Amino acid sequence: MIGSEKSLSPVLHDDLATRWYIPAEVESLRSLYSIVVIINFVSLAIFILREDSDLIFSSSMQIVVSLVILFLLSKLDQGQRFIRDGVIAISGLSLLLCVLQFLSGPRIIIDYWMMGWSFFPSLFAIYSVSKPIVTLWASGNQTTRSAELGLYRNRSVNRFHGKVFRHVALLHAVAFVVLPILWILDVALSPGNSLGGGFFDSVTMEHFNHILSSESFWIWTRNSVIVSIGTTILGLALAIPAGYAFSRFKFRGRDYAMFSFLLVQMFPGVIILVPYFLVMKALGLLNTSVGLILAYSVTALPLCVWMLKGFFDTVPKELEEAALVDGCNQNQVFWRIILPLSLPAVAVTALFSFLAAWNEFLLALTFNTSEEMYTLPVGLASLISSTGQAWGDFAAASLLVSLPVVVLFVIFQRFLIEGLSAGGVKG
Repeated sequence: MIGSEKSLSPVLHDDLATRWYIPAEVESLRSLYSIVVIINFVSLAIFILREDSDLIFSSSMQIVVSLVILFLLSKLDQGQRFIRDGVIAISGLSLLLCVLQFLSGPRIIIDYWMMGWSFFPSLFAIYSVSKPIVTLWASGNQTTRSAELGLYRNRSVNRFHGKVFRHVALLHAVAFVVLPILWILDVALSPGNSLGGGFFDSVTMEHFNHILSSESFWIWTRNSVIVSIGTTILGLALAIPAGYAFSRFKFRGRDYAMFSFLLVQMFPGVIILVPYFLVMKALGLLNTSVGLILAYSVTALPLCVWMLKGFFDTVPKELEEAALVDGCNQNQVFWRIILPLSLPAVAVTALFSFLAAWNEFLLALTFNTSEEMYTLPVGLASLISSTGQAWGDFAAASLLVSLPVVVLFVIFQRFLIEGLSAGGVKG
């Protein structure tokens, strides 16, 4: 019995290798075409909303072709070369439909994207199933040795395909971010005030020149800088001691105060708009930068306190105890030990406060009725009125306003990473 088991084991091993081997190209195509079918249905829905009969017909044909390819791939197995030939033929038909759709007339960017999701998978399908190793497998001439080598090869091929698919997914994520920016840049560089047309058909700097030579733009910038820096300084002056106190000290009402900070974040800011206005009017702070600084600081304070408390909790208390033993008082411990260690969290909080004030629109619009006190968001909104829309100037100004934000993120990138990661884990 032992000898017979030993003689059967190589046979079982050979059968398993031959039975379970499927080329990695076929497995990748099955996964890919499941996504292609979904995207084709999304494309059809978009074309139906646009009421484009030609594209509706071509998209419907692509759905049928993709479903047929997916069905053939699911049935493709050893010794079924005719199915493999069918995949090549139907993929060629899909390529032909893409070419005809491309030649049918001018399209917008999203049309080319949807055509690409039919063209490149079809091209990949023809290339993959035409490989000698897939042809050998589909023809039923697979040997045990080649099956074993194919199983070993699948590991590296699957890693490569996975890397390619991940990069494709990341490119789509990047495109969703970059395309709106490119569109705004095209509007800013195009003559006139058109929002459509081809990308960068004609380039002009007239909108940037008009904005940069406008006295109003520099007044709005000055107001925004004053309000944002003032909000950052006042917000940190209030949030740092509060966050440290909530982190280190036990006092009556501490839990209720922390809960109230969370509670106020649940309500939209428009609820406090009227009370804020009445308070600012009573204090004579309408049309002043001080009024906006106070309002922004109070609005951002709860989140800033929670961010700093989370970071202070991660600083070991033993450091403070050692400093107290060495003769430091509580103020010296805070300024010399805790605060230097907390600079990443302070940088994150400062950036959050600055951006919140830099981008805020509603309170600035409500409290400032004089154009000389407009901040940049309110000033940009004034470019688009009921009597005229200066889209080119608006796009150019939007890009200029975004530059300080980009620069700040680049400068504080290291602090952002350290602050956000350190504040996320306690201990």
